[in-house]
Amino acid sequence: MDPILQFAVDLCLESDSDDEECGGHKIRPRFIRDRENHLEDLDEVDFVRRFRMSRRCALIVFELIKHKLEFGSDENFSLSPVNQLLLSLRYYGTGCTQISAGDFSGVSESTSHHIIHRVSCAIAELYQQFIYFPRNEREKQESVDAFHAIAGFPQVIGAIDCTHIKIPSPGGEGAMYYRCRKGYFSLKCQAICNSNLEFMDLVARWPGSVHDVTIFNNSRQRANFEAGLYGDSLLVGDGVYKSRRYLKRPISHPKTLEEELYNQSQIQTRNPVERTIGVWKRRFPVLALGLTVTVDEAMPIIVACAVLHNILRKNGDPQPPDDSALELPMPWDALIAYGQ
Repeated sequence: MDPILQFAVDLCLESDSDDEECGGHKIRPRFIRDRENHLEDLDEVDFVRRFRMSRRCALIVFELIKHKLEFGSDENFSLSPVNQLLLSLRYYGTGCTQISAGDFSGVSESTSHHIIHRVSCAIAELYQQFIYFPRNEREKQESVDAFHAIAGFPQVIGAIDCTHIKIPSPGGEGAMYYRCRKGYFSLKCQAICNSNLEFMDLVARWPGSVHDVTIFNNSRQRANFEAGLYGDSLLVGDGVYKSRRYLKRPISHPKTLEEELYNQSQIQTRNPVERTIGVWKRRFPVLALGLTVTVDEAMPIIVACAVLHNILRKNGDPQPPDDSALELPMPWDALIAYGQ
């Protein structure tokens, strides 16, 4: 059934009187449930706990995507654009479509699923507006200076690492390609971050078994560095990467004091990318707990959460406390490490 038509059917309330019989089944009279306005009826503390961001930043996001969330008709069963956004934010914060749908009276789980995909695509389309490498010499120098201030490592423009986002088995002959070395199915995401814990680049399309180096070798940013687009600027990564003119990794077996000091500086300088991934997954727990959608539906959710992360960082939105009501399979630190 068409999801909007299904949505209309799910909004019908049962009545004990005036029911018509049709083929042995009662046809219930239809009317629309009033929906709560969570943007107005929650205080700031409850709003942040539920949606993982301030009301101010939720409104900023809403203004950016509201034109993409209007339904093509004026049917009174359509969920308003603002509630479509809030439903999706609730999903990112819990990883459960049932909880998300339950917070919005009259929305079925199937309709919730459809709305989350729609909103995720709308937010993901803002990628180039909020996720980017330094766009001019001033921004590049600011990034280099900020990394240098961490541990004295020169010319660093970004830190690179990969992380896993758990997904169900895609099925089919290629399913095992998605099984990562830790035994679960995943999408492997390459992140390049600045020292402010913001994404500068995100690749979220590779199966979990693919090596980090393969992802980088086939990335747009590798081509940009090879072409000299960023001058003498560097990336720093962990030991899985091959050392290049523009990518510095730790020395495997340091033998001198200088090499040990180099490693200490390199490790401290690349730490922001690990912190970024941890902060990102804790704000949007669906990324740490795992997605329950298809590969094609998972990609825009991952990118949307990265775009939201950068919007919140750029607007100074504080990291919300962990939700104590969230059921975790293991402590947060272990859960983050499980995805590395």
